[in-house]
Amino acid sequence: MPVNPDLAKERSSASFSVDRLTHMLDGGRDRTIQRRKLERIIALDPTGVFDNSNNSYLHRTDRHVRALAKHVRLVELCRTLNIAQDAGGDVTQSQDFPLLLGAIADDLPTSLHWVMFVPNIISLCDEEQQKEWLPLCRDWKMIGCYAQTELGHGSNVRALETTATFQPSSAKGSLPEGSWIIHSPSLTSYKFWPGTLGRTANHAMVIARLIDGQGIDRGMHNFLVPLRSMTNHSLLPGVKTGDIGPKIGYNTMDNGFASFDNVVVPRRNMAMRFASVDRHGNYQKKTMSEAAQRISYITMMQVRAYICNEAGKNLAMACTIAVRYSAVRKQGFVDETNKVERQILDYTKQQHRLFPLLAASYCFFFTGKRLLARLFDIEKRLVTNQNVHRTEVKDIHASSSGLKSFTTTVTADGIEDCRKACGGHGFLMCSGLPELLTTYLQNPTVEGDNQMLPQQVVKVLLKLVHAVQRKNDLSEFETCDSMLLIPSLQIILQSQQETCGIKSMADMMDLESHIMSALRHRAARLLVQVAQQLEREQARGQSPQQAWNTSLVLMSRTSRAYSQLLLLHNFVDGIDQEEQVNAIGTAEVVVLRDLARLFALYWMERELGDFLEDSYMNSHQALLVHQAVLELLERIRPNAVALVDARDFSDFRLKSALGRFDGNVYPAIMEAAMRDPLNQNDIGPGYNEHLKRLIAGGTGAYVGTASRL
Repeated sequence: MPVNPDLAKERSSASFSVDRLTHMLDGGRDRTIQRRKLERIIALDPTGVFDNSNNSYLHRTDRHVRALAKHVRLVELCRTLNIAQDAGGDVTQSQDFPLLLGAIADDLPTSLHWVMFVPNIISLCDEEQQKEWLPLCRDWKMIGCYAQTELGHGSNVRALETTATFQPSSAKGSLPEGSWIIHSPSLTSYKFWPGTLGRTANHAMVIARLIDGQGIDRGMHNFLVPLRSMTNHSLLPGVKTGDIGPKIGYNTMDNGFASFDNVVVPRRNMAMRFASVDRHGNYQKKTMSEAAQRISYITMMQVRAYICNEAGKNLAMACTIAVRYSAVRKQGFVDETNKVERQILDYTKQQHRLFPLLAASYCFFFTGKRLLARLFDIEKRLVTNQNVHRTEVKDIHASSSGLKSFTTTVTADGIEDCRKACGGHGFLMCSGLPELLTTYLQNPTVEGDNQMLPQQVVKVLLKLVHAVQRKNDLSEFETCDSMLLIPSLQIILQSQQETCGIKSMADMMDLESHIMSALRHRAARLLVQVAQQLEREQARGQSPQQAWNTSLVLMSRTSRAYSQLLLLHNFVDGIDQEEQVNAIGTAEVVVLRDLARLFALYWMERELGDFLEDSYMNSHQALLVHQAVLELLERIRPNAVALVDARDFSDFRLKSALGRFDGNVYPAIMEAAMRDPLNQNDIGPGYNEHLKRLIAGGTGAYVGTASRL
């Protein structure tokens, strides 16, 4: 089909090179070529197993089984194409593996194997254990999950009930070197929610309370527990697992439950990198270098960094669908002649709904990239015995916690806003938005609930407040994100008034001197306010725990403000770095910096009270914020379609009738409607069994009533 003329016109108005921006997003022209090649391999696979066109019409059991088939075919293709050649045969460690996962455009029920299970083995198990288990993982003989959450406990890890009790070799049923009895003592101790656990995994990394040979509770430790036979997949003695049932979305994944009835596992199935128990049941914490312990910590933080990175991609998909559809869909007329209909993308309100989300999707890209790069850099320095200060590790923990909370909240809300912005057709499954949303909705909860993570952010940042207050040497913060706060903290903690220097619209558009300063001041002020509130509440007689609880709402605001500062800083810094290496030119820099401005000013507009309540800004400056947002919408409008095109999502990946590259929306909607099984026959299902009795059989006929007189 020819491209919709409105979309063609939109593309012709772009002021920058779409290809150049695509190459930047992919990490270079060669990576774009490789991604497109892999996407074609998946889309054109002769088995047809990767076809997603009928996903909406399948029962979840069929979706799950089909997703398993996709995984097996993916592994076959990886072996055929030598995809793992750069990673010692482990396809999940290849740089092409994420590209293939994106190309499949469906969630695989095996994903917790490489997201959580294998990283746990690498981080927490000793060399001997890794040599035994990692080859089995590489060859897909051992497929695992991470079983921490229980039916009765989630974030409060210290309250988990599952036990691992040491049993000496002399005990009945024990193993020669001693063993562990893994047991679920109550209904609330059942493992509940772990992905891949229900029907797919044959092993689980179980988090359980270790009871040593002397009966001493040593707290939570990791244990590799076989669940199913590696020969026929049958459940092993004492193990009970199953799927937890239908969810809002993400239904290809078998989130599961598991109970353990005195399950015996070998003593060496305890993860023993940092602690061990000998054959006599004696517990010992190993003397490990701080570097080794921090490497483990960094590896686990990388999961949150990947979540931040994926937030940008998912939000970009939603924006692609909504922006393209808004360029094609028309409503109202451009003038009183009532002859030319207006594109809904020309309505300022539609722009105000979509363009800040588009800006955020690019913003999250730069932050995800920077966060992952920082974590890999710290890990590399630790491995090579270079100095890494504990403060730097704690700092990136705070950053990843706050950014995970903010980016996933914005993305989840943003996908739904994009769906609503598509009107009635956004309610159709064929729009692609309902499944994108319901699949994504897990992210504000997994890897730290978004309402709880701000506490971790503030806990770290308060140490900086105290260091500045005491006028300590601040050199340890030089490589930290929190260093951004120091100038404002120094002013505020000296009881001086910091005020906004914006006087004109030109000032309002100044990213470095004024916008960044405003976000920095707001974050620093709220952080100091938390410190003061904690001190004040304890002075009134509250315990530290009570004072902390009283301050939780303010902590949430603080974390949000700090995250926005980091996001803007990473956005601006990322643009500069890409320009320096000539990945992008002046035209691309101009449009990206406008997106950075819109991202920051949009959130300032939404949360103006934070800037006004301490008189940092005045009413005139607040008015300039509103005006600047409107000006930026106008600037971005000619490039909106080109900016989503630069993401280069194929129609196969988008799975959307509304977001098609060619803009032929209405034929695609009708095609999807006719594919519904309800429309396969002229006489619909249920007529002969039910409706016929009403229409032809007279069941509903009114026959009158006899007189009661």
